[in-house]
Amino acid sequence: MAQDKKARKLIAQNKKARHDYFVDETYEAGIELFGTEVKSLRAGAVNLKDSYCRIINGEIFAIGVHISPYEKGNIYNKDPLRVRRLLMHKKEIAKLFGIVSRDSYTLVPLSLYFSGSRVKMEVGLCRGKKLYDKRESDAKRQAGREIERYYKNHRD
Repeated sequence: MAQDKKARKLIAQNKKARHDYFVDETYEAGIELFGTEVKSLRAGAVNLKDSYCRIINGEIFAIGVHISPYEKGNIYNKDPLRVRRLLMHKKEIAKLFGIVSRDSYTLVPLSLYFSGSRVKMEVGLCRGKKLYDKRESDAKRQAGREIERYYKNHRD
């Protein structure tokens, strides 16, 4: 029973964030949703690309998260791009606010998943990559692929 409660079922991932940013730390946050939005998430109709988080008046908000309207919903559907409040402890939010306000960090949603019956968002404390950093990480990934391919073909 305890294992079922901790099971994580991935809904969506922001792959572009890991390409554009160095992720220094990750945090888990709950997300405030309405019923039809949860039904839409179960269908996988969400896009995290170009989304970010802002801290306003001691609360943290996810901006640019697109959750498509539920097909079978009617007047209860919400705006797909509405600003959604994230649920974190005040101390964590204050710590993040201090880091984001003074350093060149930003908060980026990395993934959205079900933890048991609840929807959680993984938020990353990120620094932006320069173009040469992106090229370097692409080159490392390509070299790793070539090494794997070589070992796969020459395993005797």
